[in-house]
Amino acid sequence: MTTGRIVVAETGDAGSYYSASVSVRPDLPSLVEDVDCDVCVIGAGITGSSAALELAGRGFDTVVLEAQRVGWGASGRSGGQAIFGYACEQHKLERLVGKADARRLWDMSVEAMALLRQRLDAFQIDCDHAPGQIHVAIKPRQHAELLDWQRQLEDEYDYRSLKMMERDELTGLMETERYISGLYDAASGHLHPLKYTLGLNAAARAAGARVFEHSPAVSVEQGEGITVETGTGARVRCRHLLICANAYLGNLIKPLRSKIMPVGTYIVATETLGEEQARKLIGNNMAVSDVNFVLDYFRLSADYRLLFGGRVSYSTIPPPSLSYSIRSRMLKVYPQLKDVAIEYAWGGNVAITVNRAPHFGRLDRDVYFAQGFSGHGIVMTGFAGTLLAEAVAGTAERLDVFARIPHHPFPGGPLLRTPALVLAMAWFRLRDLL
Repeated sequence: MTTGRIVVAETGDAGSYYSASVSVRPDLPSLVEDVDCDVCVIGAGITGSSAALELAGRGFDTVVLEAQRVGWGASGRSGGQAIFGYACEQHKLERLVGKADARRLWDMSVEAMALLRQRLDAFQIDCDHAPGQIHVAIKPRQHAELLDWQRQLEDEYDYRSLKMMERDELTGLMETERYISGLYDAASGHLHPLKYTLGLNAAARAAGARVFEHSPAVSVEQGEGITVETGTGARVRCRHLLICANAYLGNLIKPLRSKIMPVGTYIVATETLGEEQARKLIGNNMAVSDVNFVLDYFRLSADYRLLFGGRVSYSTIPPPSLSYSIRSRMLKVYPQLKDVAIEYAWGGNVAITVNRAPHFGRLDRDVYFAQGFSGHGIVMTGFAGTLLAEAVAGTAERLDVFARIPHHPFPGGPLLRTPALVLAMAWFRLRDLL
């Protein structure tokens, strides 16, 4: 049984469960006349809104340009799992930047989780935040990998909030036989991403930032200062520019575009299950993610729906029968939901990098960027905005740690990189089955 309509990337968050469950959403003006400011931020997702909040709080005259609406991209319609670390493993970061910088990157990821919680409290952002997240294993090989991961994070990174759950304990919390164990983190959690993004943006506006919706940046010119031309015909003249468009950067900044690949991700929301049935699925209300390369991730909403994500499209073309295909994955976990309706199904793009590490840095003296969160952005996007604001204010040491991560363009150029990536992903899908 399925109901609801399928919403693909081009419509942004408009048809998602998140959008439907937001009761108040301000209509912000478009930019209709030229303006001058200290800092122009392109993109009003979590990164851009966080940067604007920090900059306005530091006294910078800040303008934010959003091509659609606040939270329209991945910030407003993701899986909502707020978890530690990065999409790549710490071992990979150690190989890329050395152990000392890998430790700095780890410590900043932990700080980023604390910063998220601090902002929720400081700005009274009601976004259904709930503690707890678990990575679950399907195969013995994955169970061993989770044990190794726990040992590394505890012994080498002093991270002490992890707990390994064996099958008996896990099945006591989750009414499923699919998983043999899980690594639980009490410090991670989950939230309603659109409410969170809107709350950050509201806080930025209250601090003095000017935010313009339906005002896409179409060109950037640098001279004595920086001029950003928008699709409305109006221009922003600024001293500093922050690029926070991520998967929807397009060809605006070509040197950045080559380092990321937009990838389609998709989620469904069931009908309301009721508290009793929902608590049988996830007894402690934690967020859940398996450790396959092409992974499933799911959690409960505040009104007791199951939100389940499980498909990706490396060509950004939505899979045929999207609702059916994700539903099939959901029923592998919870076959007892076979008669439960799907009321929402939606999707959109996230930006991945070749090495799955985030891509932050400086393009020019006064142009900074943060992109490539690789599906691991709820926590680090907010922290990235803080790092960009620090750099504008003259303290770039922490941003520079990220800038030392080497990033390469996707192979194949504009025409061949998508087919090349699709072929590479076929190998990882095969490995998930082994």
